[in-house]
Amino acid sequence: MPMSSLPVVAPDSLLTLHYRVALASAAAIDTPVADTFGERPATLQLGTGQLAGPLEARLIGLHPGDHVTFELGPDEAYGARNPELLQRVSRELLDAESDRDASYQPGDFVEFSVPVGADGAPRGRFAGILKELNDQYALFDFNHPLAGQPIRFEVRIIGVL
Repeated sequence: MPMSSLPVVAPDSLLTLHYRVALASAAAIDTPVADTFGERPATLQLGTGQLAGPLEARLIGLHPGDHVTFELGPDEAYGARNPELLQRVSRELLDAESDRDASYQPGDFVEFSVPVGADGAPRGRFAGILKELNDQYALFDFNHPLAGQPIRFEVRIIGVL
């Protein structure tokens, strides 16, 4: 079938694909942080935030059967690390948002809700990597774990709707 008659990935396409995301360093290429090759393919809707915007942009124009690999610098991938996203959370808040039996160690990924606003409505949920913990506070890094890192993004398009 000629390429021109195959569906093409557009900004709002529903895709079935295999993908692999790994740090671009030679030492990390063989240790992906996300990998669907060898498993069930992923299905995702572009334009809904299921995949980072710069990764979605690399898919536009591809066709079913295309298998490509992209190298993305930190600014193209998950952005630069933002030092303002290193935040202290009071131990009281962390304990209030945690299961009673929760035990945390530096390096743990922790998700919790933000306290309610003046209107009584919850303000959302946050997730971060615990960096430090003591009796007064917990220090969290709310940057994306891949922020500031160059990545390799490999994808094989299976279907486009």
